[in-house]
Amino acid sequence: MQKRYFFPKSQRFPYGALARSLVLLGLILSLLFPAGCTREKKSDTTTVRFVTWKPNQPAVWDEIVELFEKEHPDITIEREVGPHSSTAFHDLLTQKLKNKSPDVDVFFMDVIWPPEFAAAGWAMPLNELFSAEEQEQFLHGPVIANIYKDKIYGVPLFIDSGMLFYRKDLLDRYGFNPPKTWDEMVKQAGTIVAGESKKGADIYGFSGQFKQYEGLVCNMLEYILSNNGHILNPDTGNPEIAGDPAVRAMQFVRDNIVGGIATGGVLTYEEPESIAPFIEGKVVFHRNWPYAWEVSNNPERSKIAGKVAITQLPHFSGGKSYATLGGWQLGISNYSRNKDAAWKFVQFLTSERIQKLLALNAGLAPTRKALYGDAEILGRYPQFSEMKDVFLTAYPRPRSPLYPAISNTLQRFFSKIITDPHSDIAREAKAASREIEKILALTR
Repeated sequence: MQKRYFFPKSQRFPYGALARSLVLLGLILSLLFPAGCTREKKSDTTTVRFVTWKPNQPAVWDEIVELFEKEHPDITIEREVGPHSSTAFHDLLTQKLKNKSPDVDVFFMDVIWPPEFAAAGWAMPLNELFSAEEQEQFLHGPVIANIYKDKIYGVPLFIDSGMLFYRKDLLDRYGFNPPKTWDEMVKQAGTIVAGESKKGADIYGFSGQFKQYEGLVCNMLEYILSNNGHILNPDTGNPEIAGDPAVRAMQFVRDNIVGGIATGGVLTYEEPESIAPFIEGKVVFHRNWPYAWEVSNNPERSKIAGKVAITQLPHFSGGKSYATLGGWQLGISNYSRNKDAAWKFVQFLTSERIQKLLALNAGLAPTRKALYGDAEILGRYPQFSEMKDVFLTAYPRPRSPLYPAISNTLQRFFSKIITDPHSDIAREAKAASREIEKILALTR
C-alpha cells in the first residue's frame, strides 16, 4: 500500500515518522512546561489575590503589576477581573466576602462601600498601618469616606467627581460660552445640533449614564442637588426625594435630557457606552468622571482629540453646581491569609509614584494632595488644577452600612420615572421615600 503524506512528495516525510516526532516533542515540552503553568513561579513566593473591576486602561494596570512583582520578587499578584459596573462588581465581591473566600486578599471598594464592608466584618481595620500622619497626605473627603465608627478601612487610590465635557470647537463655532445652567445647556445643544444637521452632520446634544445601576444614582443626585433638593436631608437624615425641588429636577431630566437632547440609547449607557459616541464626534456635551479627559483627548482612541474641554456641571436657576463624590479605595479582606504581603501591595498602589503614573497614563485623579502641584502632571493635564477645587466640594452619597439597599431602591425608582414618560413622578417619589424610611429604621 502506498504511504500517505501530510507534505508534498518532494519532502517525503512519512506519517509514521511525523507522529513519532510529535509525540517525542510533546513529551519534552510537558517536562519543561507542566500543564497549567502560565509563567514561572518560585515555590517560596507569596500570592496576593487582587479582585478588581474591568479597567478602562488595562495596559496601565499590567504595567503596574509587572513593576510591583519586579520590585517584590517574593510576591506574585493574581488578578481576578470582575465587571466594569460598580453594581455588578459589588455583587461579585460581596459574595466572595460573605463566604470568607481565601481567593480575596486585596480588593477595590467604591467610595460608598466602606461602612457596609466594615459593619459586616469583611474589611480589615487599617488604623495600625495607615497612620493619621499618612492620612494627612491625602485629600480629606476620600479619607473620611473610608472611616466607620472611628476606624479606617480603606486607602484612597483615585478620586472621581462628575464633570461636564464639551466640544469646544462646536461651542466656539456657534459663539457659546460653557453653559452655567441646565436650561442653557439644553438650548445650546439644540442650536448646535440643528446647525450641524443642516450641514449633513448627524449628532446629539448630550450623553450620560442613565442605565439602572449605581451610575444612575450619581447622575440624578447632581441634578437634584443643583436645584436645592436632597435625597436625604443632611441635617435630619430623613428622605427628601419627594420634595418639590427634587421632583422638578427629575421632571427636567426626563423631559429635556432623556426625552430631549440625549442620544437614543442613553437609557442603556454606563460609562464605556456613554463616552463612545462622544469620542466618535457624535455628541456635544458629555457627563463623565475625570478619566474621560485622557480618553477623549487621546488621538489613538478619539476622533475629537484636541477639541475637548471641561467645566463644572451646570445647575438650575437659583441653585449651584454640585458633583457627586466618587472614587475607589483599596481594602484588605479580614479573611486574607497574606495580610502583610497584601499591605505591601496596597502601599505600592497608593504611593505617590504609582498615583502619578495613573494620572499621567490613565487620566485618573490622584488622592495625594502633593500631586496637584506636580509640574509634569499639570503640564499634561492642566485641568487637574481646576479639578482639585471640584473635588474639595464634591458631595457624597448617603453614608450608611445599608446604602446598597438604599441605592437599589433609588436605582429602580429613577429608572422607572425617566424611562416611562407617563409616570407620575411625585407619586413614585413618595413610594420610594417610604421604602427608604423602612431601610433607615433598621439602623436606628
